[in-house]
Amino acid sequence: MSGRPPASARRITLLVAGTALLVICAALSLALGARPVPLTTVVDALSGDAHGKDALVVTGLRLPRTVVGIAVGAALGVAGALAQGITRNPLAAPTTLGINAGAGFAVVVAIYALGLNRPLEYVWFAFAGAAGALFLALLLARRSGDIDPVRLALGGTVLQLVLLSWTSAVMLASERTLDEARFWLAGSISERPLDVLQPVLPTLVLGLLVALALTPALNTLALGDETAQSLGVPVARIRLAGALAVVLLAGSAVAVAGPIAFIGLAAPHLVRPLLGGDHRLLVPGCLIAGPTLLLAADVLGRVVIRPSELEVGIVSAFLGAPLLALLARKAAR
Repeated sequence: MSGRPPASARRITLLVAGTALLVICAALSLALGARPVPLTTVVDALSGDAHGKDALVVTGLRLPRTVVGIAVGAALGVAGALAQGITRNPLAAPTTLGINAGAGFAVVVAIYALGLNRPLEYVWFAFAGAAGALFLALLLARRSGDIDPVRLALGGTVLQLVLLSWTSAVMLASERTLDEARFWLAGSISERPLDVLQPVLPTLVLGLLVALALTPALNTLALGDETAQSLGVPVARIRLAGALAVVLLAGSAVAVAGPIAFIGLAAPHLVRPLLGGDHRLLVPGCLIAGPTLLLAADVLGRVVIRPSELEVGIVSAFLGAPLLALLARKAAR
């Protein structure tokens, strides 16, 4: 008789452990920075029992930053799991579908043409750019009325490169646009008030609900299109619904925090060896892993060159580049 716990109990334990790790990262996000704050003061500030400078730092600056980080990380993590599920490509992520570049291009054009200068003003332009990029990627991926997963990934990657070049051209044409856009394009959750979440909260919640509803169909889709169709799964509609959920989630995240790379790619690959390939567990796991990774990267960016900071998009790219190289090498083998 084996002494190993049942698989279901082990997975529940891992989900609980992941949630605990997320809570720890959130606590560190509230406590660490250019001005470290003791955890006891953090607790007092959150309960309203502390009112000094440290309490103001916690409630006025770090609490909104942490909440935004949790929302953005959750959206990116689940979007990455969906992107890999609908394309059956382990290297798929919101980046490879052109969503990040579409949002960035739309924001830069809005700054150039309309003179915007606040993240709250960028939100809808970023969301529209993300949706437009996905629409173009879907058009490129259509073949005989269906959406080809390989063409979707390749078309999104090509679109990403084209949009990045156009974004650079617009920024070089205007020094003011370059100054305004470069901070947002780096990807950051600092100086983001909770108000910035309000416009995208409905789309973010809707994206999560669609993602959870699609998990059984994504499991069948993993068996191959022909097998899924023989089992009665409308493959094209599932793939389209998944793609729309990706743009709802990733578009919301990019609209709030800018194009943060690798969180959507890394979260599924960290969760899958622990919980398996069942999307009914993978998606909730990414819902936890995404914000955990993002908050950990954000905290690291605050302390590594203290009292200055590195933006979370820079830290995640620095840590994610080796992961992408390893995944590409594994896929090639």
